[in-house]
Amino acid sequence: MSLTERKEVYKLLTEYTKSENLIRHALAVEAALRAYARKYGEDEDFWGAIGLIHDFDYEQHPSLDEHPMVGCGILRERGWPETAVRAVMSHADRAGVKRETRVEKALYAVDELTGFIMAVAVVRPSRSLDDLSAKSVKKKMKDRGFARAVNREEMLESAAGLGEDFTEHVDFVIRAMRPIQKELGFTPLEK
Repeated sequence: MSLTERKEVYKLLTEYTKSENLIRHALAVEAALRAYARKYGEDEDFWGAIGLIHDFDYEQHPSLDEHPMVGCGILRERGWPETAVRAVMSHADRAGVKRETRVEKALYAVDELTGFIMAVAVVRPSRSLDDLSAKSVKKKMKDRGFARAVNREEMLESAAGLGEDFTEHVDFVIRAMRPIQKELGFTPLEK
């Protein structure tokens, strides 16, 4: 499996994932990781592949005992490099893999945040990422009834672990998602 061949990685994602929402989540995480790879001067294709595939086993193996361990076994069987497998493992605290590399920290920092950003955008009148800012996202974070399953402290701590200011991190991830917002189910505003 070549991590530089996005179509191969996407094919693996869709082999195991049929849910449109999970595929959209994978695309959002991919976009955010590609943007961070560019920012840090890292391998954009490698980081993008990690983002695209990090939850590919979740639909079929959603239990705490299985995800992402089952998926990482599949990645190993298919010849993925251990650095990629380790990065995928590290995004789940229960896997017990300490996040050490920048890609591991970035994946952890954008995983929940992309989902929360999408949840915020869905309830906005514009249903667009174009007019969404960190200020709006942070305001929704204060509403504990909104997207209550999302761990707000984890989002804050993961940005700090990446070495990013939280407000700047949120705006950065929103900007990374904007070019693919149609694929994510949102409406670009007319300019």
